[in-house]
Amino acid sequence: MRGCSINIINKVPTSRKAVAITFDDGPNPIYTPQVLEIFSESVGKATFFMIGEQMKKNPEVVKQVAALGHEIGNHTFTHPKLSLLSIAECLEEIEQNEKLIEELAGQKPVVFRPPYFDYNQDTVSLLNQKGYPMIGAINLEARDWEQPGVMHILEKSRERIQNGSILIFHDGYGDRSQTIEAVRKLVSELTSQGYQLVTVSELLELA
Repeated sequence: MRGCSINIINKVPTSRKAVAITFDDGPNPIYTPQVLEIFSESVGKATFFMIGEQMKKNPEVVKQVAALGHEIGNHTFTHPKLSLLSIAECLEEIEQNEKLIEELAGQKPVVFRPPYFDYNQDTVSLLNQKGYPMIGAINLEARDWEQPGVMHILEKSRERIQNGSILIFHDGYGDRSQTIEAVRKLVSELTSQGYQLVTVSELLELA
C-alpha cells in the first residue's frame, strides 16, 4: 500500500471480520480516557489521529493511549486545510506533529489523515515521499462532529459496517458525549457480532 497512496483509503479489502475505529482531533482530557475505557472492556484497539497542539496540552493522555497499545496517527500540528498551504508549510505541519508523536508515544506515526479530508496533488506527492498512506473513513454520513444525536451516529455507522471498514469519530473539540455513547453501543454490538477491532495499520496489513 505504501507506494501508491494516491487515493484516500476508506476501507481495506479483506475477508477477515475486522474493522478499524478511529478518533480525530484529540487528545482530550475528558473524552479520550472514556474511549480508552470502552476499548479496554472489548479487548479491541483504536487509532487516534491526534493534533499536535492538543498533544502539547495533554501529553499524559498521549502516553496513556500509547501505553495501552492503541495507534496514534498523524493529523497535522494545527489542523489546517492543507490545500491552502505551500508545500513547505504542509511539510512543517506533518513533520512537527511526527516529531511530537515520536517524543511522547515512543514511535513514529505510520498513518496520516488530512484535516477536513482536504488535500491536493502536492499533499499527495508529499505523503508519498514520506511513505504515509492517506486514511479516510466510510461512515462520513454519521457526522458525529455535528452532534446529530446518538441514534443518528449509530445508525449511519451501522449501515457502513463490512469487513475492512474504517470508521471515523471525534474525541476532541467541543462536547463529544454523543459520540462516546454511540461508540460504546457500537463497540459492544461489533464485538458480539464477532468483529475484531484493529488499528488502521493492522487493517492495512490484512489487505
